[in-house]
Amino acid sequence: MEFHGTMRVNLRGHLEIGGCDVVDLAREFGTPLHIFDEDLLRQNCRRFHQAFVHKYGNAEVIYAGKAFLTVAVCRIIQQEGLGLDVVSGGELYTALKAGFPPDRIYFHGNNKSYAELIMALEAGVGRIVVDNFFELEVLARLAEERGQKVPVLLRLTPGIEAHTHEYIRTGQIDSKFGFTLPNGQAIAAVKKVKEMPGLEYKGLHCHIGSQIFDVEPYRHAAEVMMAFIEEIRNTTGLITEELDLGGGFGIVYVEGDNPPPIEAYAEAIMAGVCGEAERRGLKVPKVIVEPGRAIVGTAGSTAYTVGSIKEIPGVRKYVAVDGGMADNIRPALYGARYEAILANKAAAEATEVVSITGKCCESGDMLIWDVALPEVEPGDILLTPCTGAYGYAMASNYNRLGRPAAVLVREGQADLIIKRETYEDLLRYDVLPARLK
Repeated sequence: MEFHGTMRVNLRGHLEIGGCDVVDLAREFGTPLHIFDEDLLRQNCRRFHQAFVHKYGNAEVIYAGKAFLTVAVCRIIQQEGLGLDVVSGGELYTALKAGFPPDRIYFHGNNKSYAELIMALEAGVGRIVVDNFFELEVLARLAEERGQKVPVLLRLTPGIEAHTHEYIRTGQIDSKFGFTLPNGQAIAAVKKVKEMPGLEYKGLHCHIGSQIFDVEPYRHAAEVMMAFIEEIRNTTGLITEELDLGGGFGIVYVEGDNPPPIEAYAEAIMAGVCGEAERRGLKVPKVIVEPGRAIVGTAGSTAYTVGSIKEIPGVRKYVAVDGGMADNIRPALYGARYEAILANKAAAEATEVVSITGKCCESGDMLIWDVALPEVEPGDILLTPCTGAYGYAMASNYNRLGRPAAVLVREGQADLIIKRETYEDLLRYDVLPARLK
């Protein structure tokens, strides 16, 4: 298993993250437990900032909050000089409560509610990324009623299919997101914005997918979008000041995953944008990227306690842990793969192949099929790395399981950033009608 960030095996033979023994963390905070390596989280932020902003200047990195968002994460993202991408009123509320500067917030989403748009306008978010004609009309009306001039980006589906799972491809024509570029919807949207006094056209956005291991789709997306920027200039006279090319940068989950370094993504994107700008006689727009998984994915891990073990001779050995699809839906949802290590036996050699199952009442609640580990026993602390993105963010209370706690670790200090849900929390919003009492 590849170690990330500050992971190491300490003198006790235990796995350590951020100078904290994972076995001790499990004992203190309980399991399942999300553990976030603050140094690695900050390092990933800095690498993106260096690769895009420091090297090229006219660029901005905004963290995609949907991957994992808490008030503590907002503070770290702000301290590292990144902007923030939110996709709901809840994410926006979290950012505002954390004191994140609203003018550095980009508000995405394909079905923003009336209340969410008002919330964004009252907060003064930096950009609203408009996804469809219905939203254009609603936003324009709200802006006029409030006497505001609202800066917008238009989200496009450019017709580019990245080679990822079908559930996380978003740039192809057949997508729920954005104005379709090849069929003329996109230019119609631009013309409509120009006619709306309450809206200010700032630029374009596209996102071609997630967990992409090839830089060429990004280069191609940059070329397609720059060609459209030229069309906008020629047909409407509008200047596109900003080009947001989304995120989707791949990370390592298991051995064999080989994503390009952050710097290679940056070089491909900037070469595509700058080259096309020069070729077409355009001013180079400000380039924006939206890493989420690539910042927080490897920085997060999940610790579990091993419970029951079932061996079917000649078939398989099932090892059950005290979490599962309720805290990590990705394996069940689209076949995501993970590795594992026994934190209390981190220095021991692997002696058996087992499959890790969760405790949910579903046959599909499998976290890992066939992983090599030392002999597994009830009470062992099993850790799956690279769960920082879309683990807690997609967690549920299925089977009335409480969502896990999360801690931030650095230099031997562990701080709680999300409390564990209790049974009382699960009943907090239950209401018993009087006629049933």
